[in-house]
Amino acid sequence: MKTIGVIPARFASTRFPGKPLAKIDGKAMLQHVWEKALHCRQLDEVLIACDHEEVFKAAQGFKARVIMTDPAHPSGSDRIAEAVKGLNVGIVVNIQGDEPFIDPRTVDALTVLLKQDANTLMGTVIKEISDEADFLNPNVVKCVIDDQGYALLFSRAPIPYHRSKNTPLKIKNYKHLGLYAYRKDFLMEFTQWPKGYLESVEELEQLRALEHGVKIKTTMTTYESIAVDTPQDLQKAQAWFAQLK
Repeated sequence: MKTIGVIPARFASTRFPGKPLAKIDGKAMLQHVWEKALHCRQLDEVLIACDHEEVFKAAQGFKARVIMTDPAHPSGSDRIAEAVKGLNVGIVVNIQGDEPFIDPRTVDALTVLLKQDANTLMGTVIKEISDEADFLNPNVVKCVIDDQGYALLFSRAPIPYHRSKNTPLKIKNYKHLGLYAYRKDFLMEFTQWPKGYLESVEELEQLRALEHGVKIKTTMTTYESIAVDTPQDLQKAQAWFAQLK
């Protein structure tokens, strides 16, 4: 059965309206993400799920397959669920539309998690934290895992709490990157569940799965990227792109 990568593109971002069409080196950020996704060897197809006519037309302009979805969706997972509902696919990969430097090899590694283990319903990506400021930053989501690589908890708080007075980064800590892979049947069920207590408090949708007893398998990466959440982040992304040229 097919594996599809879906890029959710929300136009009316609270912190950065029109973000998918923000330009990096003269090209829409969404197009940068799409072009990176096309290099993923484990994906049979790449689809953009948008909520605005301008984004729809822009995606058509660079020859992407694009589907219009309800602008009222509360999360990327909900938008993706609508986009793939009628498609004959087995695995769905959520590729964030605000990460123009996404690493195709990391997407492939995440996809392989589900392809190799039929019992894995959901997977995601983590990276070792090298900067103590990230460990303390509530905008950087932390993750703790068990010895088999399954997530035990995600939090904006610095977890695990280090009771000793040693510098926290003397112990390995992991941050969560917002890439997800799901089995389609699970995704359709997951998006119908109500928010749980932890998800409501932390505003992290992956906690809904853990609260329902679903295990999330993680894969480790070393790649570093820039998530563009604000106009200031866009300036960083533009500067980074200029260095890569």
